[in-house]
Amino acid sequence: MSELSVNHLLGIKYITKADIDLIFETADHFKEIINRPIKKVPSLRDITIANLFFENSTRTKLSFELAEKRLSADVINFSAGASSVKKGETLIDTVNNILSMKVDMVVMRHPNPGAGVFLSKNIKASIVNAGDGAHEHPTQALLDSYSISKKLGDVGGKKVVIVGDILHSRVALSNIFALKLLGAEVKVCGPKTLMPKYIESLGVEVELNLRKALEWCDVANMLRVQNERMDISYFPSTREYTQQYGLNKELLDSLDKEIVVMHPGPINRGVEITSDVADSGQSIILNQVENGVAIRMAVIYLLASKIKQQ
Repeated sequence: MSELSVNHLLGIKYITKADIDLIFETADHFKEIINRPIKKVPSLRDITIANLFFENSTRTKLSFELAEKRLSADVINFSAGASSVKKGETLIDTVNNILSMKVDMVVMRHPNPGAGVFLSKNIKASIVNAGDGAHEHPTQALLDSYSISKKLGDVGGKKVVIVGDILHSRVALSNIFALKLLGAEVKVCGPKTLMPKYIESLGVEVELNLRKALEWCDVANMLRVQNERMDISYFPSTREYTQQYGLNKELLDSLDKEIVVMHPGPINRGVEITSDVADSGQSIILNQVENGVAIRMAVIYLLASKIKQQ
């Protein structure tokens, strides 16, 4: 059996195309399992996984927990409101506690970029990054690319535009890495103030006009504006942002082709995307959620099989 080239999933930039192909292949298998009447497999009966969330999360946390339970792993959950998290010490303290509990794998979301890398150098357990600040969110990018491949047959050669708050988005960065690795063409679209300075060095084009971006693409991934990461105002008002960069049914229907609409969630309905678009036949938002469980099962299973070999 093939195996991953890494012992942790810290970010898409640390893995290869072969790793992604293996994760997708494994996810196909698990997707079939989670659609059966009995959705559980005993694969990880002897593995203990700790979910450490130092930042708020609904979908990702539920998705990981469900994936772990579907694989019959033992699960412990730790939630810390961002307020109780101080850099460095709290993390090391938490980690030392986990180590003494003999945990095999840690799924962690943390407000500081690089927290997962830091952890991987300091503890023996296998680390899955569930989002580190505005840095990376690898499982989201994997499930997004997987959802595109399921909908359109392949990711290679497809044109994908990521729209919205690129500057604060870990989803955007991980998606750019994954899509480029799989051979897609990528553009980013949004207000100039929400574009990172060096974005073009990642091999993506910047398009400031939403209509032009939508006319070009096969897939539009609509990101929310991350107000919680903004310490200054990046655009005049939400209303103005919506007028310039919000996707509504009228705009979608005026295109001369059918594009696929995605959103990593949570959706701010009426801001970056209207309800009639989110709930339309062109939207694969709920498919993304379903695929997320299969992808996370695949990642956990493949990393756990490396632990068992050690």
